[in-house]
Formats: sequence, structure tokens, C-alpha cells
Amino acid sequence: MKYKYLLLLIVFYALGDASTFAQKPKKTTGMTLNSQQYLEYQGVNVMLAHDFYPEGHQGGVGIIQNGQRVATNGDLRLEPTPGQWSPIPKVGTRVVDEKTQDISVRMEYPNEEIDRKGFNPVIYPDLKFAYHIHVSPVGKGFKIVVDLDKPLPDEWIGKVGFNLELFPGILFGKSYYMDQQFGIFPQQGEDQIYKDSDGEFQVTPMASGKKLTIAPESDQQRMTIENMTGTDLQLIDGRSKFNNGWFVVRSLIAKGASKGAIQWMVMPHAIEGWKADPTVQVSQIGYHPKQQKIAVIELDKNDKAKLPVSLLRLSENGGYETAFTAPAKDWGNFLRYHYLQFDFTQVTKPGMYMVSYGKFKSQPFKISTDVYTNNVWQPTLEYFLPVQMCHMRVNDKYRVWHGLCHDDDARMAPTDSDHFDGYIQGHSTLTKYQPGQTVPMLNRGGWHDAGDFDLRIESQAETVHGLTLAYEQFNVQYDNTSIDQNTQIVEIQRPDGKPDVLQQIEHGLLSIVGGYKAMGRFYRGMIEPTLHQYTTLGDAGNITDNKYFVDPGDPKKVAAVGSGKPNTPDDRWVFTEDNPERSLETAASLAAAARVMKGFNDTLATQCLQIAEEVWNNTKEKRAMSRVPLAVELLVTTGQQKYADFLTSHADQIAARIDNTGWLVCRTMSLIKDQAYHDKITSAVKQLYAQIKQQGTKTPYGVPYEPSIWGAGWGIQNFGYKQYFLYTYFPDIFTDDYMLAAINFVLGCHPGSNTASFASGVGSKSMTTAYGFNRADWSYIPGGITSGTALIRPDFPELLNWPFLWQQGEYVLGGGTTDYLFLVMAADHILNKK
Repeated sequence: MKYKYLLLLIVFYALGDASTFAQKPKKTTGMTLNSQQYLEYQGVNVMLAHDFYPEGHQGGVGIIQNGQRVATNGDLRLEPTPGQWSPIPKVGTRVVDEKTQDISVRMEYPNEEIDRKGFNPVIYPDLKFAYHIHVSPVGKGFKIVVDLDKPLPDEWIGKVGFNLELFPGILFGKSYYMDQQFGIFPQQGEDQIYKDSDGEFQVTPMASGKKLTIAPESDQQRMTIENMTGTDLQLIDGRSKFNNGWFVVRSLIAKGASKGAIQWMVMPHAIEGWKADPTVQVSQIGYHPKQQKIAVIELDKNDKAKLPVSLLRLSENGGYETAFTAPAKDWGNFLRYHYLQFDFTQVTKPGMYMVSYGKFKSQPFKISTDVYTNNVWQPTLEYFLPVQMCHMRVNDKYRVWHGLCHDDDARMAPTDSDHFDGYIQGHSTLTKYQPGQTVPMLNRGGWHDAGDFDLRIESQAETVHGLTLAYEQFNVQYDNTSIDQNTQIVEIQRPDGKPDVLQQIEHGLLSIVGGYKAMGRFYRGMIEPTLHQYTTLGDAGNITDNKYFVDPGDPKKVAAVGSGKPNTPDDRWVFTEDNPERSLETAASLAAAARVMKGFNDTLATQCLQIAEEVWNNTKEKRAMSRVPLAVELLVTTGQQKYADFLTSHADQIAARIDNTGWLVCRTMSLIKDQAYHDKITSAVKQLYAQIKQQGTKTPYGVPYEPSIWGAGWGIQNFGYKQYFLYTYFPDIFTDDYMLAAINFVLGCHPGSNTASFASGVGSKSMTTAYGFNRADWSYIPGGITSGTALIRPDFPELLNWPFLWQQGEYVLGGGTTDYLFLVMAADHILNKK
């Protein structure tokens, strides 16, 4: 699920200049090709293969209708309702015929690049075929035609069909007609499941026929799909097979069919003169009196009206009064929208406010010196991190977030094994433990990563490092959680007299240090061995029996989740790797944590420093620059000259990569008495600031931002996190504007009509339907930080109210969590120190 973007970088089409703005469309009476290479009529857009991410419901033929993405993944598939690990085709080059306005792309099965390879590998059947998908305008609608290079083999007739997925979140309670059949799109999957001729479970169609009418009662969503070939359309509820499924419209390839094997006429209803409503984008928590305050107003590209804009102060006695008015600055075009900026920095009076643009208003927010002090970072520390704690039972008053889990960690992974989530065990275990053997000291500490339940070493290390620096920089003594490592019980909102940050750091270290002590190296990760366990949602305590499996037999022996029988092989597997760079990064976290553990857990403090120094002395990396983070932390921790010597001897390389190293080495400036080192770093930092200023002008949000298919929230948080150090240690070069703009972006001032805060439960409006382990309940974890607004290429920013899109709503440990927590603390510290 997570980290799919590593693969996506290889297969995605180039975005190009994200700021490209479509030329003003000509007046037309029907669908036409626009300058962005997609079809358009009024508020309807039809894309083909701008994206290719079918596992994330993004690719193939896609339809945006009156401002809402309503359909996607129009393509030939080998299953009626494909899941995440189902075969997907290899994508060829998109071809646009300007004269005929036909858009086409060549696809073929299999895709050798992911066939049993890499992250989320796919097992392809013995079937090879190629085809072209064509999309072309017909009146106010469009036609989909699929041409096969040659007919399918007989044994695949009835199995290969053209699928188009319909977004369920806007269809619940809406009606449909399929010829003479009709019904309502249900809130939950409830169709009969049956076994097909191959013994696979399939979903009985909701309806079958030649013509489907979707939401006939809604001008906003009405659409008809008519199959022009011999086979019937089928309407299938994919959620009946997979929690994250969508409604599927499907028609099968007929026997002997090749050219014109699929021919659909699609007519999405376009509201004449439709324009997207203006969206007023602000931070959902508000602003400090001393910070820059700029609301961004997003307008439809055809919206030429310039409405009055004002700041309204909500009255203590009810209602509101106008606090400030000024003309909005015309910023310009970005993606498919036009943007205005409303600067109300001069307003400093404490209170609750809203920004008004004509009749359109923002959510309420505050202007106050305590805007970053309460109920902003605290949910992350007192809810999200405790809830993600592995090897614990997590109580929250009357609620249990999850029971004691994974207390049977962990069995050594089999050699020569590729896990479906990207873990790879080579020819050796790299330890004294044999495949299938239980490795001790791994059933303590650590946090579940992302929306899954595995422990990745980089996520554990990043979280420890971020929390450590937060504690050092801001002296965070906050205590609102009881954590008992002896009973393995967490009590949320029950103070125990110990700083929560230190207890969380300790929890992460118990896993990292324990694994190193047991194996003499860092683990790569611990993860469920079966797909059934890996995809389990809800209480992590249900995934294993919490008892070590003991069996001298087959090391690959595994069991499905929840058998309840004694001595069940449901234990997680632990993977190792020979990755010097990742070892050095992890050791840097330990070197830093040794400082804050001293006096809190002296044993751990000693072990952390010993391991960090051992890694420094014994690691043989390929790139010397991989050693910089560890050199910095060991220098700060020990003050030893050899670490300063390493940094000064590599000053040129550090300066050349200042965008990655600057925030780290700035903390060494007062520790290294070498003027040449100072001059090189300072000069590089000046160049970095100039580069950031230039990048920040490319969007109306004041931060470097390159939209991509994966939400940008984590990257912008990380950018802001680094800005704190650069501003703090180079105040004559950097300002705090970019750091604060990054916070505003994450908290609601970002592209798209959904202006929610990416931090669940934080602000007037936030992502309270998110991709956590409780996503099947359409719920959230307070303080979890989602990935945020994604891009439907080439130009549509999207943040759906849907819990199963990891590229928009997934919580991620490490930088996704601690960067946010640190960033908010930093803003509070800087602004109130001023």
C-alpha cells in the first residue's frame, strides 16, 4: 500500500510544467480536444492515460463531471472487480490526433517490470495480448473503442472485459436504471458472492443490460453508458469483494473479436455554463498576530467576476462585523484554476474570524498568540503516536484502540524470499538465526507504520530522531499519557508524571536497539507473512495469537489470521539487509537519542551511543555523504574532533548538496572552529535561500510545490521542518515565512475545493475520514497526518472524502508524523519568542 510511489516514479507519465494553464476554450456545442490533451465540454473532462495508477483507482479512461471525479480506470482487466495485487497492463505512449480529436494508447499484458518483482509484485497468468484504447468526441459525449491486435484465446473468453470504475462516495442513495432493471446504489457491499469456474470468489452483478443510466435524478452526476457491441454491460459492486473497491461497469470481450471489440457511448450530463464555486483557503486553525496572513481564493478558469473580499470578526454576542477590507491581489493561473490572494497581515486583534469572498466564506479560525499552543500538536503526541504503538494494549477511557499485539515477534524470514510489500531476504539471513527461527528481543517497542501494521526501520528511526530534536529544541515536558512497559499497557489522557515525548522515544529505541542486540545489525522490517494478515483492518491484537511458534520443520510455514489454535505459525517475519546507507541513517537517530535518554533511561542511552559508534567504525558505505547525518549527531553528542574533521574534509560535497544537508550541518557551526568550513556552508545556504525564493513564486501558496499523483503534505511538512533549522541558525539569511507557509498549507491553505486540514481532528475542518487501521469504519485517529491533496493529471487537484485512497489519506509514521509535530512546536516557539 505505502511507498508505491517508488514504482510510480518509473511508470508515470511526465507531468511537465504544473503551472501550465489551459488556453481559453472556444465556444463549442459539444465535446472537443483541449490544449491539455483531454476532451472537454462545459464542466465535463475526459482523460486517457494521463495517470497510470490503477491500484489507487487512478488511470486509464477517467471522467471529471461538474467538478467531481466520477469515474476512472477505464481499461481491459482480467477480473470483474480487480484488487490491489491484480494484473495490470503495461502502458504505451499516448497518441493524440489533432485532426480527428482521437486520443489513443497502446497497452499490453503482461507488464514484465512488475511481474513477481519489486514493491507489490503481481503474478501474471500465462496470457499475452496487446490492444489500443481510443477515446473520441461524439456530440456532447464520447466514444470508447478498444481494438485488440488479435482475438483472445478461447480459454480467456468470458474472463477479459473492459472495466470502468465509478466513485462510490457520491453515489450512495442515488438511483440507477439498467434497461428495465433499476435500484439504488447501496451504502455497503451486499451482493451475493459465488465461486467461478476457476474456484475464485466473484460478485453477482447488481444489474445487466445494454444501457446504464447513473443518477437520473441528479443534473450534477447523471450519466449514461451504452454498449454498442454484442455483450451486455454489467454493474458490479466491487466493495463486496474488497473493502476499498468501487462500483464497476464492465462488458466482456466476445469470442473472435479484435477490431472494435469494445464500443461504448458515454454521455456525462454537462450543466450548461457550469463553473466551479470559488473556494476560500485559509489555515483551519488560524494565525499568530505576528505572522503573515494570506488567504488564497481559488476560482474557475472561466470565472471572470471579481467579488468583494473582506475579513469578518465573529462577535462575542453573535453575528460578525467587518474587520478589514482590501482588494484581492490577482496572483494568476495554476493547474486548472485562477487564483487571488487576500493579505490581512495587518490585522492582529485576537478573536475568531472568517474570510468572505462575495457570498462564499471560509471556515472560522482564530487570530491569537496561543494559536499553535493548544490542540494542534497535542493530538499527534497524545493520540496518534500511542495508538500506533506496537506490542502494547492501548486504552482510551471506555475505548480500547487495540489489544496487545505481535507479542510473538518475530521469526527470521526465509532466505531467497520476496515479500508482497517489497521486503526482500537474500541468500543469507545475515545473522546467526536460521529461517523460521524466532529472534528474541523483537517483541518490545516500535510503532505500526502507515495504514498497515509493519515496522520499517527507517520509520522507527525517523520518528525517534524527530522526537529527539523536538525535545531538545523546545523542552517538551507535556504529560498526558501513561505508558507502562512492564504491563505493556498504554492509557491515553492519564498522566503518569513522565514527559510523553521521552516515553515515545524510549518506545522506539526498545525496538531498534533490541533488534540490533539480538542480531548484531538493524532489522530491515517486521511484517505479516500472509496477505490475509497484512490486509486485516481493525484491532491489531487479532492478527496473531501473541505466542511464539515452535516448529523445527518448514521455515516458510505460515497460517492465516485468527485461527486461535495453539502453536500457530502466524508470527511476523523479520527481514534483514546489507544496506550501509540505511544503517548510517538509523545510527544517527541513536546517536541523537543518547543525549535525551541520559537521566531518563541511562541503559538505553549507553546502548544507543555504543551502537552508533560501532556503526561509524564498521560500516563500509559507497557514498561518503551518507555518513554526514551520523557525523553531525555524534559530534553534537560527544564533541569528538574526529567527527568535526570528517565534516570539514567533506565541506565541498556538503555544500554541493546543501538542500539535503543544510538543516543538519547548521547545528555544527558553533562546534567547528574552521573559517573555511563556515564560509563554504554559509555561501551554499545563501544560494539555497535564493533557490527557495524562486521556487516559492511558482504557486500561490508561498512554498515550493510540485503537484504529483501522491499528496504533497508530507513533503511540504518536511520542507518546513528543515526551514526551522535554517532560519534559527542562519537568521540573517532565512526568514520564517516559508516555515509558516508550510504549516498553512498542511492546515488547509492548499489546492482543491476540500480545504480540510491534513491533520485529523485539528482545526475547524479536517480529514476525519482517513487511511488508518480503522479506515473500514470510515473513521480516523486524532493527530494522524494524511498525505493530502493529490493530482489527477494533468491539472485536477483532488482530496476526496474516502478512507481507502492511500495517496490522499494515508497516515505515515516518521517524517509524516514528527515533521508536523515539530513544525507546529517550532512556530509556537519562534512567534512567541519574538
